[in-house]
Amino acid sequence: MNELSLHILDICQNSIKADSKLVEIKIIEDINNNLYQIIISDDGKGMNSKTLSEVSDPFFTTRTTRKVGLGISLFKMAAELCDGSFEITSQEGIGTNVIASFMHNHVNRVPLGAIEETINILCLNEGEIDILYTHVFNDDEYIFDTRIVKEVLDGIPFTDYNVMLWIKSNIRDGILSIQKEET
Repeated sequence: MNELSLHILDICQNSIKADSKLVEIKIIEDINNNLYQIIISDDGKGMNSKTLSEVSDPFFTTRTTRKVGLGISLFKMAAELCDGSFEITSQEGIGTNVIASFMHNHVNRVPLGAIEETINILCLNEGEIDILYTHVFNDDEYIFDTRIVKEVLDGIPFTDYNVMLWIKSNIRDGILSIQKEET
């Protein structure tokens, strides 16, 4: 995958399949400490210890439609190729946490890509799930929370064309505003 946002989408789809009601996505860009970190947490079914120990293996999947599960193993590899680390923890009935850390300025770190598209896809496909997206750039923070957006929309669906455009624009502009303040 050539964008980190695609890894995020893949992990979030796992969260959705685990019947999560809330998926939290946090991206931390800490230039001073040369850190780029992605944290994804959910409140889904979680995994037992056997599944958790096998989940990073590319030849393991819980899906019945194929025999390999590359998503988590590719995300782990992407982090490790950038002198980073990858950690996944899970508890049955509580949820799962994924932390991928990268060296921010590493030549092999692929760009975040179109995170606004990723969040929009999650909003469009899963009306029953809430997404809390936080992007931290040094000391500044941008937050997008579907729970708040749903209140403001007061019944207007996320599938409304103007809502889709607003979501993408809001996220893109929000991230750019915190990054511009630092440069």
